[in-house]
Amino acid sequence: FLSFPETHGITFRIQISVKELLDTDVLLKLLFHLPINYPSTLPDISVSSDQLTRAQCMDVKDKLLEQAKKHLPEPMVHDLILWIQQHLKYVIKQSARVCNEKTILSKGASTENGIWMLLLHLDHMTAKAKYVKTVEKWASDLRLTGRLMFMGKIILILLQGDKSNIKEYMILQKTSKVDVDSSGKKCKEKMISVLYETKVQSQHKRFQTFEVKEYSTLDALQKEFEIAGLTTFFSEFVPPLLK
Repeated sequence: FLSFPETHGITFRIQISVKELLDTDVLLKLLFHLPINYPSTLPDISVSSDQLTRAQCMDVKDKLLEQAKKHLPEPMVHDLILWIQQHLKYVIKQSARVCNEKTILSKGASTENGIWMLLLHLDHMTAKAKYVKTVEKWASDLRLTGRLMFMGKIILILLQGDKSNIKEYMILQKTSKVDVDSSGKKCKEKMISVLYETKVQSQHKRFQTFEVKEYSTLDALQKEFEIAGLTTFFSEFVPPLLK
């Protein structure tokens, strides 16, 4: 796809399929914006993929820009596409290593005061399986832990993590088409409420993973909150949802 916005240069939208990562097809969506003085200056590059995390897409973009600098002042888009087709596997492996190192460093350096907690209430999920998978992916991408909890008609999401990542989660939750309406058309989440947001305190248990759990009774749900040191959270916010 090409567009020619007057005096603003040219924009290329390119989709390529790379079959190097875990023997599966990775569909990369690349956008190159070539300014008027290209190739004397670098193009703007955007990378997205349903198979990669946001962090991995950012790493692919950074590597493409590194390669682009080596080609100045020659045309480079074709060479960059060939390069990423050949090197995607290695970029992703390197991205995973860096992510693990950052996680180890952050665990050692962060304090309890740096972690925030958010309790959300969802009214319903029409396309439950797809919705749950989306929430799990967001939590994984943003390194958030906690629970997606179902008890009868009650749906709660409890998140713990860096405040900036929780903020990013809420942007995704409110702007993405995560469910379907009664006619089966994709729609954004409009019936979500923030029950509580706070810094994680010393009496609160830190969740190590993000899990999806279903509870057959209110007592079982209450026990989950008690184990996490969130008894007051439960008594204040959950019973009113049953009315």
